[in-house]
Amino acid sequence: MIEGKIGGARIRIHGDYHLGQVLFTGNDFVIIDFEGEPARPLSERRIKRGALRDVAGMLRSFSYAPYAVVYGQAAGSVIRAEDVGALEVGSRCWHRWVSAAFLRAYLDESGPASHLPSDRGELRVLLDAYLFEKALYEIVYELNNRPQWVRIPIRGVLELLT
Repeated sequence: MIEGKIGGARIRIHGDYHLGQVLFTGNDFVIIDFEGEPARPLSERRIKRGALRDVAGMLRSFSYAPYAVVYGQAAGSVIRAEDVGALEVGSRCWHRWVSAAFLRAYLDESGPASHLPSDRGELRVLLDAYLFEKALYEIVYELNNRPQWVRIPIRGVLELLT
């Protein structure tokens, strides 16, 4: 349990960081679209926030990538019903591996930077809170825009609760 204030400075963040905002040029990656979450007012998008909010956005995006294909939501994906169970297991493994690799690289590059809590327990609590917040936001978004996708963020919430 964390008592008191969690460390880490607030900074300007992307605000809508996910795989769709990252382009591979062939030699490098370019991050695009720094306007923040379009559904939020500009005054709210200008507020400095914890950097782990963007990290949580990317981690949640890694969840969407395989499950959108498994559940037949990605354009061109055709999955046989009898293959869904095995593909869900593979998706879960891929998601966990990619998420761990991304988080490890992010923390290694950040080092002891002031924008992150220095205590790993505080970092975990904060990241989990941002992941939960993002998954709940996604549930509302999917219900309003793509109801057939809502099981992806629901799966994310259930995984966070276990």
